[in-house]
Amino acid sequence: MPMLYATYELNRRMGSPVVAASALTARALQTLPSPVAKRRSVRHLRAACEIAAKARPTHTRPEFGITGVPVEGVEVAVTERALYATPFATLINFAKDVAVDQPRVLVVGPMSGHFTTLIRPTIRTLLSDHDVYVLDWRNARDIPVEYGAFGLDDYIAHVQNALRHLGPGTHVVSVCQPAVPVLAAVSLLAADDDPAQPASMTLIAGPIDTRVNPNAVNLMADKRPLSYFEKRVITTVPGRYRGAGRRVYPGFVQLAAFMSMNRRRHVTAHIDLYRDLVAGKTEKAAATRDFYDEYGAVMDVPAEFYLETVSRIFQEHLFARGELDVAGRRVDPSAITRTALLTVEGGNDDICSPGQTEAAHALCPAIPAERKRHYLQPGVGHYGVFSGSRWEAEIYPVVREFIAAS
Repeated sequence: MPMLYATYELNRRMGSPVVAASALTARALQTLPSPVAKRRSVRHLRAACEIAAKARPTHTRPEFGITGVPVEGVEVAVTERALYATPFATLINFAKDVAVDQPRVLVVGPMSGHFTTLIRPTIRTLLSDHDVYVLDWRNARDIPVEYGAFGLDDYIAHVQNALRHLGPGTHVVSVCQPAVPVLAAVSLLAADDDPAQPASMTLIAGPIDTRVNPNAVNLMADKRPLSYFEKRVITTVPGRYRGAGRRVYPGFVQLAAFMSMNRRRHVTAHIDLYRDLVAGKTEKAAATRDFYDEYGAVMDVPAEFYLETVSRIFQEHLFARGELDVAGRRVDPSAITRTALLTVEGGNDDICSPGQTEAAHALCPAIPAERKRHYLQPGVGHYGVFSGSRWEAEIYPVVREFIAAS
């Protein structure tokens, strides 16, 4: 749809005066004398302006902002170090200012319309007990077309190269979408008897087999031909950006899709935010705003990767059926013998239904039973599996103990 980006940018320009005026008004109301600022009408106006000022997506990558974490009860400084970069991703180490021997963990996040900073809570929690490395994906609209296409095979190659760079004994954790690319990458390393095979592999809420317990997302992918998605959600980056001419799946389209899936929940969250701002519940309001600031920061996805994922994983189910080829090679998870496997799911996940990640175990029959584990967390949805109180208190201890045992 060539006009998709143009329509989006036109709407942004038309809405800019309202957004700017709302932000200026909110700041002006903050400077009023206390007796005036406490008036009910002023608090209501300020709350409305603060929400209106943030009511649209951005393409600005947030910072990870992890400057320190507790290690054995002592707060230590954390510094981001870029180990190497490709046009599409950077391998980052969150280096801690302390001499302590901890398991080395590669975290692989999704390329699905949001920046890798969306899984900041996962990374922050892992950091206390692990030496953490992250593949940080770049916004496709900022990648010049001369760097070529980026498809599912390229994603898998990036995971393999990161594991080779980090070396033997690394543990890999995939969050959401990259469960298939990570399992495929480990399968290929195992088939080659590559020393970079990870010691353990944790797959969190990822679509290994979407034929299991299909949800609305899976049914949508199944009932529409690939041409439907290519015509309606793929567009070309406009000339004003570095990636001009690159075909992408825009992040703002994915954001709209996610918001529409849980429209009532998001509306309720903004009503609660409004009430909290009016009532002066600053900490609660700040937590909600921080979430939506991150949630509203979107990145465009290379069209090749999006379409190949839809067709090969969600429609043809090639990986689940044992028929996925990568760079001319058949991917065979049964080759994995040395890597321990943990799968994690949320009982209320409506994006990756329970059972879809657990399906990895049947695909990996050569991993000894004592080195496999599946964990289902009751009462959490998709984002609760890797962020929030249940992740920290109940899910993370399972992940930590599994990595330590492996």
